[in-house]
Amino acid sequence: MQTKQTVNEGLKRSYAVTIAAGEIATRVDAELKKIAPQVRMPGFRPGKVPVNLLKKMHGESIHAQVVNDTIRESLDKLIRDEQLRPAMQPQVELGAGYEQGKDAELTISLEVLPVIEAPSTEGLKIERLVVPVTDAQIDEALVGIAGNNKSYKDAAKTKKAANGDQLIIDFVGKLDGEPFEGGSAEDTALVLGSNMFIPGFEESLVGVKTGEEKTITVTFPADYQAEHLAGKEVTFDVTVKAVKVETETKIDEDFAKNLGLDSLDKLKEIMKAQLEQQTAGLTRTQMKRQLLDQLAAGHSFDVPPSMVEAEFEQIWAQLQQEAAQDADPEAAMKQIEEEKDEYRAIAERRVRLGLLLSEIGQANGVEVTGQEMGMLLQQAAQQYRPEDRERFIQYIQSEPMAAAQLRAPLYEDKVVDFLFDKAEITEREVTVEELQAAIEADEGAEAAPAAKKAPAKKKAPAKKAESPAEEAPAADEKPAKKAPAKKVAAKKANDDAEAPAEKPAAKKAPAKKAAAKK
Repeated sequence: MQTKQTVNEGLKRSYAVTIAAGEIATRVDAELKKIAPQVRMPGFRPGKVPVNLLKKMHGESIHAQVVNDTIRESLDKLIRDEQLRPAMQPQVELGAGYEQGKDAELTISLEVLPVIEAPSTEGLKIERLVVPVTDAQIDEALVGIAGNNKSYKDAAKTKKAANGDQLIIDFVGKLDGEPFEGGSAEDTALVLGSNMFIPGFEESLVGVKTGEEKTITVTFPADYQAEHLAGKEVTFDVTVKAVKVETETKIDEDFAKNLGLDSLDKLKEIMKAQLEQQTAGLTRTQMKRQLLDQLAAGHSFDVPPSMVEAEFEQIWAQLQQEAAQDADPEAAMKQIEEEKDEYRAIAERRVRLGLLLSEIGQANGVEVTGQEMGMLLQQAAQQYRPEDRERFIQYIQSEPMAAAQLRAPLYEDKVVDFLFDKAEITEREVTVEELQAAIEADEGAEAAPAAKKAPAKKKAPAKKAESPAEEAPAADEKPAKKAPAKKVAAKKANDDAEAPAEKPAAKKAPAKKAAAKK
């Protein structure tokens, strides 16, 4: 293999690589010899098929395979020999006039990551905005829990059921007079007006009394997940076993015990911890913005244009989606078009911050352990149906870019935590409104750097984090979400009633499992 550098401009590199025809021919012959013992051909003993016949039968396909393998190995060797750190997947082009028997002329173009001096972790100063949890907030949260755990008592047998009342029912669903799978249940609690059942079911039971039997007719939605029920008219034989009315829920010791806790004080303790956790997330977001602002202000270096473009495309796609949902889509789109250069600057900032965080992490030994990666993989796999989880795991394990995307958020969080430990942190108590206002002010500073009036609904776009510490290009295929399944009466449709997911193509993640809709 002969290599000649043709471009060395900033972070751009290009190489002309020549693979000798003789090298390719030698490898083709070796592959033919390797398969010869397995080739069967009438008139020849196993392993005795002449080489010229083997070439006639398999030469073209083996030659294509050898060329592809040789190109891949040449790229790997170039990266090793030149000690390159590609920012994105290198582009490899085979000369248009290539044919068997000729040298393979390759053009390899790529952008490399910049050489960054390990950023200093000294002198960082961060203010932590703390929101104390008040007794009034705890009481408000308890009222919310009580509202979601309503109590009901039996009504008089002459009571006609109304919206808000709870029914205890048995039902049997029938299609063309025959019960269908997943359409029957016993002792089911249903609050009329909750819209937990398919349209028309609950409405048909308004006015029933305890002990009443009723047959109702409803039609499944046309887009229902189970194709054999979609758009079909069915009947339900319903037996009303009880009509119940709501009773006042007292927040006392008995209420806490009904939730499985020892006392009301224990329930309040749990609620306080949950409220603190909610505001802790906002506090961390605000602290992280301060940290990233300090890093961005202290470092300036060229970043790979391809990475900036990939980041910008994500930002732009989200902005376009938000503009399309705006009350005046045309005006919103015009607004973001006017600020396009500013959003490109945001993309560049995010890429630079991602590279900085990555450099800090590598310089200080921050890493995602195999155990942590395993936990991430198992958690991500839970988003898929049981039969697809193993395929998803194999997909991530075989695709480095997909694995990097999965790893990146945790890696970034670990680098940020490392920097928090190094920073001088002061605390100030604020209200939750003040904390949210501080975060929105930071978002506004990034989303509209030129202090222009932002279009409606616009906030800091794209990723949750400013930039991933392990920047990785987007996978060619993102896992597709399966359409959410609707319920058959009170129950979710059985797995065998759901539309089966298509088998994913090679190197694609399996379709995610259906989410039950209430």
